[in-house]
This record gives sequence, C-alpha cells and structure tokens, in this order.
Amino acid sequence: MTELKIKFSGIVRVFVYGTLKPGEVNYKRYCAGKVLDTKRTIASGKLFALPMGYPAMTLEDSQVQGYLLSFADSKALSQLDELEDYQPQRPISQNLYNRQEIEIYNFQGLSLGLAWVYFMTPEQVQQLRGMLLEDGWWTGCGLTASDLP
Repeated sequence: MTELKIKFSGIVRVFVYGTLKPGEVNYKRYCAGKVLDTKRTIASGKLFALPMGYPAMTLEDSQVQGYLLSFADSKALSQLDELEDYQPQRPISQNLYNRQEIEIYNFQGLSLGLAWVYFMTPEQVQQLRGMLLEDGWWTGCGLTASDLP
C-alpha cells in the first residue's frame, strides 16, 4: 500500500549510500536531472565494501551515512530496481539487493520520514566477503565523509 501511495504522489524518496551518491559512478546515469532534492543523511544499518567495487548495506543496529534523494518521477524506482537486480516478485534470496522502506535521519538524529533503501541480508554480505566499514561511509571516488559539506 505504501508503494502505491508513493507512486500516486509522484515523489519517490530513496536513501543511497554507494554508487548512486552525487559524484559516484552511477549518479549521472540514474539520478542527474531527475532528482528534486538531495540531503546528506543517516540510516540504521551496517555498511560493507564488497570485492566487486561497490557497497552493501544490511538492516542492523549501527549507522550508515548517505544521501536522501527525492525523485520527481516514480519511474526512477523501476530504473533503480534494474540497476540493483531487484524484482519484487522474486524471493529475497534470489535478488542481489532487496528494497524496503526505512526511517531516515538528519545528523542531529531527527527523523526525516521514510525512504526506500536497497539492502542485502547479512548472509549475502558474508557470502560475498564484504568488509565492514566502521564509519558507515563508502566512496568509489576517494571522497571521505569529512570532505563533504
């Protein structure tokens, strides 16, 4: 029901922590020109660097730093689903990433509401030999979290 509500409003909010962040490799193709608003935010989870060169987030009790992107068009979600190899009708174990709505926070700890996030199960991360990123920040372009405004 929530997914329908989001589609009717036209605005889609997605928490991104990897290659879809501004300045990263997939931002230009999937996000540039489609995003209405960008905010640095945090979400509850653990972040892992995968040997393939991109990250994975698990829904656990820690903090992941990323961006809350607001898309003008709900079609953006289906394009992101393709990128993340997520199909809602498949069992969780058959998707590379799964999509779920979670609560997103600003850096003062105040809730900014719900947004979609792509995550992996801890078992998937372990199988892929993910390495925990203690500070909850991933980058493929060399920027550290402290380099950003």
